[in-house]
Amino acid sequence: MGSALFTRAQEKPMPLYPNGVPNAKPAPSSYIEKMEKTDDEWVTMVSQPTLTPFFPAKGTANGSAIVIFPGGGYGGLSMDKEGYRVAKAFNSFGVTAFVVKYRLPSDDIMINKTIGPLQDAQQAVLMVRKHAAEWGINPAKVGIIGFSAGGHLASTEGTHFDKFLIDNKENISVRPDFMILLYPVITFGPMAHVGSRENLIGKTPTNAQLELYSNEKQVTANTPPTLLVHAEDDNAVPVENSLMFYDALLKAKVKAELHIFQEGGHGFGLNNPKSKDKWIDWCRNWLDENGFL
Repeated sequence: MGSALFTRAQEKPMPLYPNGVPNAKPAPSSYIEKMEKTDDEWVTMVSQPTLTPFFPAKGTANGSAIVIFPGGGYGGLSMDKEGYRVAKAFNSFGVTAFVVKYRLPSDDIMINKTIGPLQDAQQAVLMVRKHAAEWGINPAKVGIIGFSAGGHLASTEGTHFDKFLIDNKENISVRPDFMILLYPVITFGPMAHVGSRENLIGKTPTNAQLELYSNEKQVTANTPPTLLVHAEDDNAVPVENSLMFYDALLKAKVKAELHIFQEGGHGFGLNNPKSKDKWIDWCRNWLDENGFL
């Protein structure tokens, strides 16, 4: 029964909300999901978010799970480069992976666009925990990883988990057990990636919104252990984003590890072409050291 389910679920997208998407309004006829295939799969106009599972080879799963949020400036999603390829890399050392195709903030399809992506992030973690037994997952070993704006979403999920934005009658925790952030957008202050900030909270946000979504200001002692990876020469999302988050984690006495490549730019995905080091190896060792493998 179990193996039949695993075969059936493998790499087949599942709706994040089988009973209807919250905070949604009817999409205009022009709002149709698009996918451009180059060396990546670039997806835009998402109105029906999904979760795609990737299971490790039979007999190799260790009970850990990772929920993956691809980047794209909150304007698109790098589904292959920062999603599917990453999922397979985690599978290679026994971690069950889930790629989230989340809604991008839009007044066209959302009542409140500022909370739409976070709703999808909370729902993804909830769904993995809810089906943990069925999918061979330890519900205390469910982590998240995010790239660029997906890193902003992941760091929001990792610091805003106390307030449910979704239907959660069973009161299942949406706090990730660990967090991995690759060249993440963290702050909405002076070092912000302006495009991500404007896409999420608009061109004229309130001070309260800027504060709320500057995630270096939202870290507490209950923020999950975090691994951060960034390149010093990132011209899109300044390395200070990771430095600020790391500093906040230190002050809150949260276990954290920070790796900075001297070169690599932005958006390198699984492999930094400027370095022989592989961050996925650092990641595997860090997960092992912290008892998540």
